[in-house]
Amino acid sequence: MDSSGVALDPERLVAVEVGSGCSRRDLPAPAGVRAWVVDMAPGSEWPWVDHHPEGEAYYVVSGEVIEDGHRHAAGTYVRFAPGSSHRPRSELGVRLIGFNPGASVSE
Repeated sequence: MDSSGVALDPERLVAVEVGSGCSRRDLPAPAGVRAWVVDMAPGSEWPWVDHHPEGEAYYVVSGEVIEDGHRHAAGTYVRFAPGSSHRPRSELGVRLIGFNPGASVSE
């Protein structure tokens, strides 16, 4: 890859534990966008209600995530509108890759 792009293995990034069984790896992204990989262990739940002033979107890479009683399996794209909130959980474990517009890595 030339100097105009970035290719990386998310496994090589530092995983930040955000709660029991929940970790996040921040990905390089354009200014004003937070991109990330989230892993949730089987039986885990996000440690707080997640609020998104500008929205959020993610793709389920593997496993299954549960949002408000709805199960989303690998291959599903999930989008939350600006001003929304949610608290994901997983019975089987899940890996998500997603982004938050209007956010930054420091948030």
